[in-house]
Amino acid sequence: MTHRQKKPETLHSEIVAKSRLFQIEQVHLKFSNGVERQYERMKGSNRGAVMIVPIHQGNLLLASEYAGGTDSYELGFPKGLIDPGETAMEAANRELQEEIGFGSYQLTHLKELSLAPSYFSSKMHIFVAEKLYPSRLEGDEPEPIDVIPWPLSDWQLLIDNVDFSESRSVSALFLTQQYLAGSTHQLADEK
Repeated sequence: MTHRQKKPETLHSEIVAKSRLFQIEQVHLKFSNGVERQYERMKGSNRGAVMIVPIHQGNLLLASEYAGGTDSYELGFPKGLIDPGETAMEAANRELQEEIGFGSYQLTHLKELSLAPSYFSSKMHIFVAEKLYPSRLEGDEPEPIDVIPWPLSDWQLLIDNVDFSESRSVSALFLTQQYLAGSTHQLADEK
């Protein structure tokens, strides 16, 4: 059950900082009880993004990729922005091919997630990719991404891995386990 309160009235908003990748918007709000507050938030492109949990031959396929925010190599699932004119599903299949060299005949949308909704407007669609086939597209990564197969049966050990710390990847892993537990299908390429 969802409870919805009346949204606050926007009295004023303006971009207060901008870089090549980000815009910070300051928003002056008035709540239904008369209280006024100023919030700052990262203004997104509203295109959205995708994260894909690829399953191939009984393994999760993880990407080991440099993360500028933590200045380290992180283990996670393939992800990227939805390009203009592209659906989330098309973006998911494209990102798979760019980042790990596989396409998918079976993409299942699990959930749309937000990241720190008090500060970011961006949304990410989580997919499970099954029935993979080799296919590589040129991506925008500065170096090749290492693909790390991880036994699906050892998914709980992945949570303990220090390099697997991104909250969206952890969430996607739990959503995938919920999907697989509730699913009556047999993974075609797990045999």
